[in-house]
Amino acid sequence: MKKLHFHFEDISPIGLPDNINLWLAQVISAEHFVVDNLNFIFCSDNYLLEINNTYLNHDYFTDIITFDLSEIEEQISGDLFISLDRVTENAQKFSCLFENELLRVMVHGILHLCGYKDKSETDQKLIRSMEDFYLSLYDSMNVPRGTFMLSYKDK
Repeated sequence: MKKLHFHFEDISPIGLPDNINLWLAQVISAEHFVVDNLNFIFCSDNYLLEINNTYLNHDYFTDIITFDLSEIEEQISGDLFISLDRVTENAQKFSCLFENELLRVMVHGILHLCGYKDKSETDQKLIRSMEDFYLSLYDSMNVPRGTFMLSYKDK
């Protein structure tokens, strides 16, 4: 993996699993892409709402906004802004671990950069099934769930 970076804006940093780079590299490779430069920017609801308002003219909270900065077809480059407030709330809403929801949101952004859409019901079903597939790949890496963080709010 060429350039993969994790940033924390307006929130305290959280721990990420040691194997996150390997897993993301496997996802990207399986989709027949290579990384040019990827920035995962973890932030609060308010930070992401401002981005949503400013760049997309949307006035609502969301879990992720992905900006595709790719210039070469086979390479992916982008900024993926992830609200840890939304991830926390969605984990509670869907009765899953914070870690599971965070990994789902991260791979969701990667899949968008690989060309997957989620505007239609058919597209939503496809991207969700790919998220599930790649989450099972993470599980197969023999990393017990819940080993790298309890939740963002516990910090």
